[in-house]
Amino acid sequence: MTVSVRSYIIAPMNNQQNKLVLFQSKQIRRIWHSEEWFYSVVDIIEALTDSPTPRQYWGKVKQREFIDLQLSPIWVQLKVESADGKKYTTDCVNTKNAFRLIQSIPSKKAEPFKIWLAEVGKERLDEIENPELAQERMKELYEQKGYPKDWIDKRLRGIAIRQNLTDEWKERGLTHEQDYAILTAEISKATFGMTPSEYRKYKNIPYKTKANLRDNMTDLELIFMMLGEKVTTEISHQEKPKVMIEHKKVAKRGGSVAGNARKQTEKELGRSVISTLNLLGEGAKKKLKNSLSPE
Repeated sequence: MTVSVRSYIIAPMNNQQNKLVLFQSKQIRRIWHSEEWFYSVVDIIEALTDSPTPRQYWGKVKQREFIDLQLSPIWVQLKVESADGKKYTTDCVNTKNAFRLIQSIPSKKAEPFKIWLAEVGKERLDEIENPELAQERMKELYEQKGYPKDWIDKRLRGIAIRQNLTDEWKERGLTHEQDYAILTAEISKATFGMTPSEYRKYKNIPYKTKANLRDNMTDLELIFMMLGEKVTTEISHQEKPKVMIEHKKVAKRGGSVAGNARKQTEKELGRSVISTLNLLGEGAKKKLKNSLSPE
């Protein structure tokens, strides 16, 4: 019988969202660490293999796949709550390494994952050969999530503008994600009066989630974000800042252009452009469609 990969996806339980997730009918313990979820390895092993001794099974996999081959460990040891209510140190993996772990397990239950991972890998290679495919697949993904076409067009344009901006920063010698985060915060603060982290709180986007802030923006919010980043790119290209303090000034200036345009727009419309709308719950995309229609 063919088993859909979707039925295996790790999904939150409503009653113990911070501690347990479901993997098929099995409970997988998890813990928030280093800005992402980590999952108990022995729980994943038990769910995939139905082994009565998942710790011993994991010990053999660990020895065969990593220690004997002298590969770097994909797991970290974290204290996770057990059935007795106490916390014990156990091997845990993040989502990326959970997939790596699944690839190491010879189990029929793991086969749908392995096939899916092979398909994703092929798609990625195809996208490297033809970058337009990546944009088309991204468009299809947003359509499947229920986003309106007009919104998708702006979102994809925003992604391209963002890529141009990070390329410009790289050209000026900035290569660390932390630098990008600092400069993005400058642009956002000047554009909306909030840093991205403050904006997420304003939109009530849960802290312990990978939800993208921009995927929760309205049309107008995306437009002003694009404007701030595009102007920043143009100023940087023209003035060629060399040190971080200069980059921050450029980012603030670019964001200020968008911020002033936002304020003028709000004056003309008689309402705020900055929205509390997020698109996480049921019916959220319908709310977005309604927000695109004139009031």
